[in-house]
Amino acid sequence: MLSLAFPWIWLALPLPWLFKRQRHAQARALRLPDALLANQGLATAPLPHPAWRYLAIVAWLLILLAASRPLWIGEPVAMKREGRDLMLAVDLSGSMQIEDMELGNRVVDRFTMVRHVLSDFIERRDGDRLGLILFADQAYLQAPLTFDRFAVARFLDEAVLGLVGQQTAIGDAIALGVKRFNDLEQSSRVLVLLTDGENNAGRFTPAQAVSLARQSGVKLYTIGIGSAEIRRRGLLGTRTVNPSSDLDQAEKSFIQLSESTGGRYFRARSTEELESIYQELDQLEPLAREQSQWRPQTELFYWPLSAALALLLMLSLRRAYG
Repeated sequence: MLSLAFPWIWLALPLPWLFKRQRHAQARALRLPDALLANQGLATAPLPHPAWRYLAIVAWLLILLAASRPLWIGEPVAMKREGRDLMLAVDLSGSMQIEDMELGNRVVDRFTMVRHVLSDFIERRDGDRLGLILFADQAYLQAPLTFDRFAVARFLDEAVLGLVGQQTAIGDAIALGVKRFNDLEQSSRVLVLLTDGENNAGRFTPAQAVSLARQSGVKLYTIGIGSAEIRRRGLLGTRTVNPSSDLDQAEKSFIQLSESTGGRYFRARSTEELESIYQELDQLEPLAREQSQWRPQTELFYWPLSAALALLLMLSLRRAYG
């Protein structure tokens, strides 16, 4: 089916005739001698042959046709879309600034590492709907579930540690994710929680929030962030400390709560472990969404534009060489 994207362009059709009438009116108003009119090119210029006039009219019509952007619209094509609904809950508590992770042969804090690897994970989520929850003293929705993964990545990049406090409201983050999934009729309902400690703030305990998740069919995948040990220099030499003692104490609870929803618990002690966890999440079964229709469109403007340019070139050569 042939269609015009900008049919209103054809309102410009009478413009050449309006300009021509205005020019003749100005020439008659001058009433100058023929010799002077000849010098001005208004009275003594030879009239063009009717055939050349018709070519100019055709060229103008072709220019309008090209400017109106003709399209050939094909038959509807059914597209079956598959994808996952993933809500990402990222810890912004004060402990995420502990520098016990390595990234590119340099030591960085936990949040920098999470943001680096998670940004790559988001970029690969073509076809998935992603949402972003940030939490510390409280949890808030930074990005609702959307196919615009680049916007989600930008929101994550703009996140700042300590933005919503220093503590860790894990239960509130899970409960908020469950609430957002409940607003959807059909969803794969996967909540990915990234944290480095135990719950110590918020209105909901993790157990209460996970109970809501089980009732709503939300799978919880928890990723614990933190190195097993780091070396610190002191006055008496170098000593080895465990920067993730809080996480170690909470791991057993995270395992039980995640598996009770059909999900899993992972421990990320390094960038490589976190990347391998994301690869495993890639294997989650996608959800078949509603079929959508797409009608292929073929641009045709270059055909009338090429013909118009050829005619204009002919008219220019005829005028130059008589």
